[in-house]
Amino acid sequence: MEQYKKEFIDFMLSCGVLKFGSFTLKSGRQSPFFMNAGGYVTGGQLRKLGEFYAKAVHDHFGDEADVFFGPAYKGIPLAVCTAEAYSSLYGKEIRYCSNRKEAKDHGADKGMLLGSPLNDGDKVVIIEDVTTSGKSIEETYPILMAQAKVQVVGEIVSLDRMERAAADSPKSALQTISDKYGFPARAIVTMREVMDCLDEKTLSPEIRSALEAYYKEWGAR
Repeated sequence: MEQYKKEFIDFMLSCGVLKFGSFTLKSGRQSPFFMNAGGYVTGGQLRKLGEFYAKAVHDHFGDEADVFFGPAYKGIPLAVCTAEAYSSLYGKEIRYCSNRKEAKDHGADKGMLLGSPLNDGDKVVIIEDVTTSGKSIEETYPILMAQAKVQVVGEIVSLDRMERAAADSPKSALQTISDKYGFPARAIVTMREVMDCLDEKTLSPEIRSALEAYYKEWGAR
């Protein structure tokens, strides 16, 4: 496993973003873990988070991107801190762009977008926190396509939950996105990498057993 992935796992835990226990998801599933990117709240945390995203983007997509697109609302700071970190780490200036929930009808930046405008031919990487069902991309993708003739190079999330996006499908949310839209959807780390990385001091036998049972029922194939 790459060193930055091990560091990111420790980072999620130290920031209280990744937690283990018993949590009810929006889907109604009872999950033994929960990840909330809203837990990154300080300047130092966001700076470090941007570095992890930038390294993962570079790992999966190289230097192809012209724009980092962060869907509102959590994706906005993610796109900003990733663009800043990418410039610092790799010396390439990548613009950031996000959507508004409601179009702005006045000023020089009126419309659906904030940050950089999108231009025909732009190569875009979508930056999100985590996706369980893949439904968020159903809103994001049409917004991108309506603004300009862009090419989505890929999507990056922080954690691949590795569970079925729908009860009647064996595929994960990231697999579903890749199949439906034709671009790769990747994560900084997967839950399997998290489980392999953590020792018994962090991940008790009881929690590990609950995770294995959860993936036996809900794990993607």
